[in-house]
Amino acid sequence: MDSKKRQPLGIELVKRGIVTEEDIQRALDYQKAEPKKKIGDILNILRVCDPYILIDAIGEILEEKAIYLREADVKINILDYISLDIAKQYKAIPFEESNGRIKVCFADTSNKRAVDTVRLLLLNKGLTMEKYITFETNVDLILNSFEGSSDNINLNADVSGFIDSVIKNAMDKRASDIHIEPMQEGMRVRYRIDGQLVNAANVGKERQAQIIGRLKAISNMHQEKQESQDGRIIMYPDYNIRVSSQRNIYGEKFVLRLLKKNEDVKSIFDLGFKNDEKLLKEAFNKKNSITIIAAPTGEGKTTTLYSIVDYLNRPEINITTIEDPVEIRINGLNQIEIDPKTNFVDSLRTVLRQDPDIILLGEIRDTETAEIAMQAGQTGHYVLSTIHTIDAIEVITRLRKMGVSNYDISSTLATTVSQRLIRRLCKNCAIERDFSEEEKNIINQIGEKYNIHFNLEGKKTYDAVGCKKCNNTGYYGRIGIFELLMIDDRIRSLIINNNSTIDIRDEALKNGYVPLIVDGVNRILDGTTNLQELNNKLAIY
Repeated sequence: MDSKKRQPLGIELVKRGIVTEEDIQRALDYQKAEPKKKIGDILNILRVCDPYILIDAIGEILEEKAIYLREADVKINILDYISLDIAKQYKAIPFEESNGRIKVCFADTSNKRAVDTVRLLLLNKGLTMEKYITFETNVDLILNSFEGSSDNINLNADVSGFIDSVIKNAMDKRASDIHIEPMQEGMRVRYRIDGQLVNAANVGKERQAQIIGRLKAISNMHQEKQESQDGRIIMYPDYNIRVSSQRNIYGEKFVLRLLKKNEDVKSIFDLGFKNDEKLLKEAFNKKNSITIIAAPTGEGKTTTLYSIVDYLNRPEINITTIEDPVEIRINGLNQIEIDPKTNFVDSLRTVLRQDPDIILLGEIRDTETAEIAMQAGQTGHYVLSTIHTIDAIEVITRLRKMGVSNYDISSTLATTVSQRLIRRLCKNCAIERDFSEEEKNIINQIGEKYNIHFNLEGKKTYDAVGCKKCNNTGYYGRIGIFELLMIDDRIRSLIINNNSTIDIRDEALKNGYVPLIVDGVNRILDGTTNLQELNNKLAIY
């Protein structure tokens, strides 16, 4: 059938007598609420006819091999062939291999990029791909079952042993957080590894009360209280574990934050900051000013603050930190931890009477904190802090919205930094290949936008494949990408005159300001990460 002349799928199915016009209308009504879902998938969700007959008919119309794929049809381990990230991103499931040929099901065979990427990955493994189509819901169900692995979690242990194995397994896998979540049918355990949540285990509903009770006991929480609580687990000598509980409709959810004790502070260059000592001194070796690190939650702002303070730390300088909580203890610093009886504002007022040279303020959260931080910067101190904004220039907007005057911003703000953490490709399993024309076009368009030439000549990129070392994700560890705005006289003039951040951005771009996305592309070109990961973080296409 000539695809150019093919009528809409719904009409073709009606003509073949597979569904009725009323079925199609129901599907179209459904699609108004779920516009990303395809008509074929909606008809399957609505169960208007036998799903096996429906998928066969769709396959004939689209001139594709089709199968109603069930978990029992998957004869191989998906993760031996493609990473979980690739499988989820491209909605693809390898399900059978024989004599050098591998069958792969896609939710959307018209997605040429998805098909070509998976085909190339399998070709690099010496396999020829045979393409099939199935319903997206089938793909999602199967991938959810393959999403994680209980590995070293002892599901059959008593409740104490089970929770102990959950925590120790998370430590082994470099998880930053553990989510223990009551669901309708049971409890789900997930780990956050390199910024991504992955399934770790599922347990029956009958164990929920015991698990919650044990978590409360070792976190020093009230057993009977079901409102939100905070606690700590101190049973593991190398870790501080902060625990938060929150009631949901199926019970109480717990999140455990794993903080490694006595962890060495990394050099800011090791974090990914441009290896330029002169730039570092210009940006951070300040007095009578404030430097602000900006990023969403979980993007490494505090780690960067620690690295800057460690760089500035000398015996002749008095450095005091105000944190909630103190995550890393650094020799030579006076570190203050916020508790329920104190807050940032009161602690900062007290610290100013302690003759500090440098003050690290964990976060600027409100107008009062912002104003006192600015006053500290104007009276001979160097203040370092963080704020939640999308980039370095929007720090100015955020401070304005907090009520800080343009005069105070222009006279005190010295440097703003924005950052994101991107996942590094796993060196153990990444596969090298040429950039596709589409990828080259995306990178060149970024270069044109910011008047930067990216040299793609002879450059290679890498696909994330997945192996045991990287938990079948294709990525291992993270690195920062940064943008740096130093407030010079031209920028100060725009701030004091209440110019918009659009005007400030235009001026900054004329004078060496390099946006996050440019630093990200450079990380692609040096093989640290790939375009898929940068897009996951910055949504560039």
